[in-house]
Amino acid sequence: MKSWQMQAAKARFSELVKHAAQDGPQDVTLHGRSVAVVLSRELFDRLSGNEQSLLEFMRASPLHGHDDIEFDRNRSLPREVEF
Repeated sequence: MKSWQMQAAKARFSELVKHAAQDGPQDVTLHGRSVAVVLSRELFDRLSGNEQSLLEFMRASPLHGHDDIEFDRNRSLPREVEF
């Protein structure tokens, strides 16, 4: 994992992001201490379990296919606004 000093990471942010996408995680240091790691979106999704799309997530819901669900709605009139 390549290490970037904070000042260099800020000045060359687009390069940092490209390296994260091509070469893997990039370490960012401040005063010699590691303070952050920049990851590609693909790696982040894989590590966090966000690989499925929103549609797949909704289809996996226990409520999928229940067309008889009713939501209570507030039927009061809207407040008056002066222009």
